[in-house]
Amino acid sequence: MANLKEIRNRISSIGSTMQITSAMKMVSAAKLKKATDTIMAMRPYSEKLTELIQNISATLEGDNAGIYSQTREVKNVLFVVVTSNRGLCGGFNANIIKQINHLSQNEFKGTNIDLLTIGKKGFDVLRKQFNVTENRSNLYDDLSFDNSAVIAQQLMDAFVEEKYDSIQIVYNQFKNAATQIVVTEQFLPLLPIETDSNASSDYIYEPSKPEIIETLIPLSLKTQLFKAVADSVASEHGARMTAMHKATDNAKDLRDQLTLSYNKARQAAITNEILEIVGGAEALNK
Repeated sequence: MANLKEIRNRISSIGSTMQITSAMKMVSAAKLKKATDTIMAMRPYSEKLTELIQNISATLEGDNAGIYSQTREVKNVLFVVVTSNRGLCGGFNANIIKQINHLSQNEFKGTNIDLLTIGKKGFDVLRKQFNVTENRSNLYDDLSFDNSAVIAQQLMDAFVEEKYDSIQIVYNQFKNAATQIVVTEQFLPLLPIETDSNASSDYIYEPSKPEIIETLIPLSLKTQLFKAVADSVASEHGARMTAMHKATDNAKDLRDQLTLSYNKARQAAITNEILEIVGGAEALNK
C-alpha cells in the first residue's frame, strides 16, 4: 500500500503542475494577441521608412551621406542582445545566446566585442563570457517608443564618437506562435542599397534633401530598435505559450501513465488480499 500512496502523491503533484502550465499558457496567449497586434501594425511602417531612408541616402554624395552611413574598418563591435526577463519559454533565450557565440567565433572573430543586453536571461549568461557594458532589462517594465528611443540615441552617439565601428541587433523575429526566427540586424552603419540614378526622382523635398535625411535617419533608427524589441516580446509570448502547451500535454500523458500504474498496483493488491483470505479459509477447513 505504501507504493500506492507514493503513486497517488505523484498523480496529485502532476495535476497541480498541469494547472500551473495551463494557466501560464492562457496568460501568454492573451499577451500574445496584444503583442502581435503591435508588431503587425508597426512592421509595414518601419520597413517602408527604412526603404525610404536607404533610397534617399543612396543619392547623396560625399559628406552629405551622413554620419550614420560612414563605413570604417570593423575593429570594435557592439551587439544589442534582446532576450527576456523570464524563462519557461523553450529555446527562446538559448537560441540568442548560441547566435552570439556563433557570431563571435565566425563573422566577427578577431574584433573587440561588447554587449548591451535587454533582458535578464541573456545578461545572466553572457556576462560570464563577454564584456557587457550595460544591462537595460528595465525597458520591459514600461516598454514604449520613447523609452527605447533613449537607448537608440545612446547607440547612435557611441557610433558617431567612433567608440564602435559596427552595431548589430540580435533578437527573435516573430513569425507565428510556434516559430521564432533568430535575426542579426545591422543597426549602424546604415546599409546601402543598389539603386539607379533616378531612384528618388518621384520624391519632392521640402525644405531640402540633406535636412530631411538629418531628421528621418534618427527616427528610422529609433523605430528599428523599438520594432526589434516589440518583435522579441511577441516571440517570447509565442514561445512560452507553445512551451506551456507542450508541458501540459506531457504532464497529461505522464498522469495517464501513472493512473494506469496505480490501477494495476491496486488490482494486484486486491488480488493478493483475496488470495490470502482464500488461503486462510482453506487452511481452516483442513
